[in-house]
Amino acid sequence: METSLKASGRAKPTAPEPARPWGLSAEEGTPLYVHVPFCEAKCPYCDFFSVAGEGQDVDGTLKGLLQELARRAPRNPRTVFVGGGTPSWLSLDQLCQLFDAMHAHTGFRDSAQEVTVECNPESLDEEKARALISLGATRLSIGFQSLRVETLKLFGRVHGVDDCFAAYEAARAAGAGGVSVDLIFGAEGQTASEWAADLERVLALWPDHLSCYALTFEEGTLFTRWLKEGRIQRIPEEEELELFRITRSQTASRGYGAYEISNFALNGHECRHNLNYWRNGPYVGVGPGAASYLSGVRFGNPRALEAWRRAVVGGGDPTAWSEKLEPVHRLSETWWLGLRLAEGLDPAEAREKAGFGPAEDPCLREAKRLSEEGLLAENGGRWRLTERGVELADAISAQLLGVGLA
Repeated sequence: METSLKASGRAKPTAPEPARPWGLSAEEGTPLYVHVPFCEAKCPYCDFFSVAGEGQDVDGTLKGLLQELARRAPRNPRTVFVGGGTPSWLSLDQLCQLFDAMHAHTGFRDSAQEVTVECNPESLDEEKARALISLGATRLSIGFQSLRVETLKLFGRVHGVDDCFAAYEAARAAGAGGVSVDLIFGAEGQTASEWAADLERVLALWPDHLSCYALTFEEGTLFTRWLKEGRIQRIPEEEELELFRITRSQTASRGYGAYEISNFALNGHECRHNLNYWRNGPYVGVGPGAASYLSGVRFGNPRALEAWRRAVVGGGDPTAWSEKLEPVHRLSETWWLGLRLAEGLDPAEAREKAGFGPAEDPCLREAKRLSEEGLLAENGGRWRLTERGVELADAISAQLLGVGLA
């Protein structure tokens, strides 16, 4: 779950259109996302499409992935992200099949500046880490999520605290060029002192990259159902904000740049694949539930194994939904995404990327209004969130997205 964007091959539509985008072709170099939907167990907070792998037709799903790669994958992608689910859950033989097919159809081993594989502690040992690196992975992202036994149990995780550190050491011993760690804060009962201590333990490992997300309650998840039933509680906003401030303070004190609101990296270790999403660039996603964004059209595959597999293996179009974004919608999304980055965005570049004509930029007008409230600032032609704005980023995002939907 390293990226906060559902566009990471896991997007959901806002307004389906009848157009069928299957024939759209990606330019050479377009980033590639490959979705492996299997996990050891389904976490109750997770809204990405994934299923417990036990009893599933894993080989049939792998066959579908290989066929979809053959038909849709871009040549020479700049970045590759193998996510899920839990890709490291696959066996060594299955991983070899997948990565060899990826290279056969894309040439990624000769072109990609970064190849990330998501892993969970229970399925990553040194042998598997070495295998992933030999197959072309340059970066391993490990889902710790918590260092508290009770929180791991609440989250439905099947690994223990010791497993987190063992997986990290396995990745380092295998020679991974970049190791990222995922954490979630804001679980019921979590205190500021506990979060600060856990964060310090992780930072003491010196991961190259760290993703720290506030716990969210997404529609359709068990957590949201439990919340409605009163079985679990959401922590107060002021407590969540305190945990967020602790995160930014402790990562900064260790020299980690907050290059995105929830993502922190040592210099040069920012996730290039996710930067493409935040810069609203094109991408291709393959696998069940995966999304793509090409030529102003966003489209995605079914969030169901059988429906996706039948379409792909049968040679048909697996597209379950699509939407053609109007220029003003693309513009507002570019502002929303770009402002999550510390680098901010240039309004002229956003206008060009969105294909927005000579009319007044409504997002720039909104940005000027927000700057009067001390939430945005302009410097050197680029607009960025202020420190106060960072803490209100979700509300600001909603306002900017509203401009495109008005």
